[in-house]
Amino acid sequence: MDEVDRSILNSIQDRFPLTSRPFAELGVRLGLSEDEVISRIQKLKDANIIRRIAPIIDVKKLGGASTLVAMSVPLDRVDEVANTINTYPEVSHNYLRRNKYNIWFTISAPSKSRLDQMLKEIGEKTGCPYINLPTIRVFRLGVKFEV
Repeated sequence: MDEVDRSILNSIQDRFPLTSRPFAELGVRLGLSEDEVISRIQKLKDANIIRRIAPIIDVKKLGGASTLVAMSVPLDRVDEVANTINTYPEVSHNYLRRNKYNIWFTISAPSKSRLDQMLKEIGEKTGCPYINLPTIRVFRLGVKFEV
C-alpha cells in the first residue's frame, strides 16, 4: 500500500461523494483518473483492506430493528460459527473477543420479528448460547482511522 492508497482510504471514510460518478469526483480530489481510483479500490478490496463501501443507515428510523449479539463459541468452532453468522447479509460486523462470549456481531432487519427469527435461526444452526444486547441509548461517534 502506497501513499495514494492511503489518501484514498482517508478520503472515502468520511467524505465519500454522493454523486452519479463518485469515483470520478474522488479522482479529481486526489489528482487521479476515475479508472485509477476504481482499480486501486478494487485492489484494496481484494487484499481485504476494504471490506465494503456502504452507508450507515439508522434502521430504527426506517421502522427496522438492530442489535449487538455476544455468542459463546468453543474455540475449535470459531471459524465454522463465524461463517454461519456471515451467511446473513444483515450482519454488518463480526469479530472475535477474548471472553466466554467470544464472537460479537451486529445484525439489522426490517422488523423486530425478522430480527428475532434470524437470531433464533443462528442459535439453532450453531447450537451456541448468545446474549441479545439491543441498543438502549445511541451515542454518535465519528470514527475515522487515519491511514
